[in-house]
Amino acid sequence: MFFYFDFANYFRMIRLAWNEKSTAARFYYLGVLLLWVPVVSSFHAVCFFLDGVLFPGIWRVDVREPVFMVGHARSGTTLTHRLMSQDEGRFSSFLLYECYFPSLLQKKLIRFGIAFDRDVLGGFLARRIAAWEERRYGAHRHMHEMGLSMPEEDDIVLYYAMASGFWITKMPYMGDLDFYHMNDWPPRKRKAYNDFYRECVRRQLYLNGPEKIHLAKNPLWAGRVASLVEAFPDARFIVNVRDPRETIPSLLKLVRAGWKQLGWEEARQQRSLDVLVDQSWHSYRHPLETLESNPQVRGSVVDYRDLTSDPAAAIERVYQDLALPMSDAFREKLAGEGKREQKHKTGHSYSLEEFGLEGDVIRERLGDLFDRFQWDAGDSPPPRDGPRDGPRDGNGEA
Repeated sequence: MFFYFDFANYFRMIRLAWNEKSTAARFYYLGVLLLWVPVVSSFHAVCFFLDGVLFPGIWRVDVREPVFMVGHARSGTTLTHRLMSQDEGRFSSFLLYECYFPSLLQKKLIRFGIAFDRDVLGGFLARRIAAWEERRYGAHRHMHEMGLSMPEEDDIVLYYAMASGFWITKMPYMGDLDFYHMNDWPPRKRKAYNDFYRECVRRQLYLNGPEKIHLAKNPLWAGRVASLVEAFPDARFIVNVRDPRETIPSLLKLVRAGWKQLGWEEARQQRSLDVLVDQSWHSYRHPLETLESNPQVRGSVVDYRDLTSDPAAAIERVYQDLALPMSDAFREKLAGEGKREQKHKTGHSYSLEEFGLEGDVIRERLGDLFDRFQWDAGDSPPPRDGPRDGPRDGNGEA
């Protein structure tokens, strides 16, 4: 399998950068795209090709029944993913640094370096990296906890293939660049993306254990659930839901904080934010509608209120919905993790008005979901056997 590279998207990004009005931004973007990306992507391509030569066993690894965690950003996907990742004997996930190095050869060399630093250098490099992480991610951890050795979104593994939505955080040309509407792409392009992603997952399973289940968290992929069902017909899905009056402005504030650092003027930021708001309506509806129209697909809907009030019970219900047996050891670990999460309070504050969402526009656009999940009822989620449950078994019976 060769390393995938979206040349069409790459040249579109170059054209956008070339026409950038800000001189500083134009030179920065062109420097990244014309100098940095070709070198790094070529390095990844060589290593990716060598994987099949140096580790022929990867061809015997199958990606079976992966679990995809989707939902609007800020709906609890990170917490759900972090808790389930504690079931290390069952699941395999990408750590953040592994996302940026998709080749199996690269991952093995990095793990060798980590062991060498620990056993020979006494953790000298680890301490330096920890200090860099604090400078890089510390200021934003109250909004989204990140670290190189923490599980992170699979979408980042596509970054140097020019196929990752994380490019929007660097080049916020919302409306000109589209990493979201995969369902509308030509079948050949959808297949190329998903085939390459499968190869990245295959390498991760080879590294972590081919018997494991890949566990993926990608809020952005809420827009491509139908395509994932098409590419992975045996996949299982977790859909996180939370009151959109909390998630939508929270997401807008998070991305705007990053765009401000790039020096983008308010008018341009607002245009991109408007596109992101329109995308949000689809993010809420598409995963639920896809599960309902594919009753053969196992799925579980996780209410944010359940997740934060009793995390252990919420995750146990997910396991039941997905027909995953839970070990006593993990159940005990989960209980301890749940108590820790119940004490967590976010410092992220936001309001609807600061993003032009005055009035009841969210309630008007998603009114049926407000009724279904009883968001107007405040902190009281609907009963478990209510209409919010997704398909639980192969027959679609709830």
